[in-house]
This record gives sequence, C-alpha cells and structure tokens, in this order.
Amino acid sequence: MTRREAREQALAMIFEMNFNDNTVGEMVDNALIFRDETVDEYAVGIAEQVRLHWEDNLSSIEQYSKKWKANRLPKVSLAILMLAMTEIAYVKDAPVGAVINEAVELAKKYAGPEDASYINGVLGGYVRGTMGEATLPAKTEE
Repeated sequence: MTRREAREQALAMIFEMNFNDNTVGEMVDNALIFRDETVDEYAVGIAEQVRLHWEDNLSSIEQYSKKWKANRLPKVSLAILMLAMTEIAYVKDAPVGAVINEAVELAKKYAGPEDASYINGVLGGYVRGTMGEATLPAKTEE
C-alpha cells in the first residue's frame, strides 16, 4: 500500500474520531468485519498518534488558524489538519513538504473548494511556528 493510500485510511479513522470514542483497534476490527478491508500499519500508527495528541493538535489549530476556530471547521478539514500535524510532529521520516502537499490533495478530494488553500495556510503557519521557515520547501516560480 502506498503512503498516500495509508493516509486516506488514517483520514477515515480520524474523521470517525469526531463522532465516537472507538479505539483505533475497534475501528480496524470494524473495517475488517464490515468492509472486508485490511488497514495499513502506517495508517493505524498515525490514527493512534492523533488520538493520543488530540488536544495538542486542537490547540495548534486554534493557534495557527486565522479564519476559524477548530470547533467551527468542517469535520473533514479538521481531520486533515489533525492527520498532517501529527505526521509533521511525530513521524520522523515524513518529509514536511510531502505531508503538506498530501493534506492539500486530500482537501481537494474530500473537502470544500476553499478548504485546500486554508489547510495549506494553517499547515504553513504551523511549520513556520514550530520548526522554522527553513523547514518549508522552497516555492517555485510558475
């Protein structure tokens, strides 16, 4: 399974966390039982980290979001931000630029039309605020 596919699986579990208190293990079991779907280990690891750091991520979203409070965000956008912030903060081998790009692509696929640029802005602010400007990939001229 590709990292992109694993992120989509993690996103589904994180989205579900907005609505119930199931453990990640219960979500994985349900995927096997009801959808006959195996869940990638990377997706499970990210979802577990999100569950562990939920409040810290909410606090970061509040800090770096200029437009919306976390409780006012669409649930899918919140889940995408949770996924990306967790990867950036807690996954050692996840390249920051790739994580942000994947988050933007997930937003284009699953969220509203303006959410992709909003998510990009929040994540950019988060990275600058927590890791410094040099961590962000260089912008290219188009």
